[in-house]
Amino acid sequence: QVRVVESGGDSVQAGGSLRLSCVASGGIFNLYDMAWYRAAPGKHREAVASITADGTTVYSDSAKGRFAISRDNSKNTVYLQMGSLRPEDAAVYYCKCTSLTGVEIWGQGTQVTVSS
Repeated sequence: QVRVVESGGDSVQAGGSLRLSCVASGGIFNLYDMAWYRAAPGKHREAVASITADGTTVYSDSAKGRFAISRDNSKNTVYLQMGSLRPEDAAVYYCKCTSLTGVEIWGQGTQVTVSS
């Protein structure tokens, strides 16, 4: 059974950088599509970035040019490198793993706080 665990959330100042990590264990990681979402207080969860099993990436408009998603299949890990952080980036960031059959497995999230 696949398990997804995020880490790397922290409190940073506006303009700073942060790298989030997500480990998906218990399956064949290199076959999975992975994605990062976020949920700010009072807002719906929104997609931030995704990367398919073959490495194709997609970004939200707010993430383009500031964030980068990558994966290391040897470590069963997907990363979200975030730069030029803004107060509006503050949220709980979630990692989602999608299997070949379309089953989605979510992590519990990691908190990112951005102070102005």
